[in-house]
Amino acid sequence: MGDRTKPPAMTWRLLAFAGFFITCLLTANVVSTKLVYAGGLILPAGVIVFPLSYVMGDVLTEVYGYAVVRRIIWLGFACNLLMVAVIWLAGHLPPAPVWQGQAAYSEVFAQTPRILAASFLAYLGGSFANSYVLAKLKIATQGRWLWTRTLGSTVVGQGLDSLLFVVLAFAVLVPPAVLGGIILSQWLVKVAYEAAVTPITYKVVHWLKAREGVDVYDRETDFNPLRL
Repeated sequence: MGDRTKPPAMTWRLLAFAGFFITCLLTANVVSTKLVYAGGLILPAGVIVFPLSYVMGDVLTEVYGYAVVRRIIWLGFACNLLMVAVIWLAGHLPPAPVWQGQAAYSEVFAQTPRILAASFLAYLGGSFANSYVLAKLKIATQGRWLWTRTLGSTVVGQGLDSLLFVVLAFAVLVPPAVLGGIILSQWLVKVAYEAAVTPITYKVVHWLKAREGVDVYDRETDFNPLRL
């Protein structure tokens, strides 16, 4: 494994993890239209899978570096935008006379522009913050103590994601105290999720580094999120 500063060549493993990252994002956005009740908390169903996108982001940043993950984040954004556009277009096409599911389709998939904007901005802000913090901590710790990077980046990234989404989507609509409770509950659940899978993250990172022969340190990386 080398101390590389340039992104590695594209491999099937990188493609697979990028695909899983984007799939988790898209799946979470679809199923989050349902609210679930668990442990006294009301949460979007997307909490089942959305934290996995941050786990994937941690693995990708740890192995391949921020520059590679930056492209994957923007690719995920583009895929999400395409999915939303197709769902919206399909909802506005005239239903066939034999199909009776238009009302149900609209109720499940119809999201206000405010919710969509909140989701997009929260995803970008949280994902880039997560990757940035992990990359910087890797340099600061000289590659030691992986758990400090995965948990530290998740605390920041998931916190920013939850804060942006809930505030942008529900500010003024719900009382400030309730708003704070929603943010805190989502943030705690997501961080606990990351902590629970940390042993698996260790195994995946070590396996991927050994197979790929790469271990990128972002010492000379331009962290501008808009630079592709």
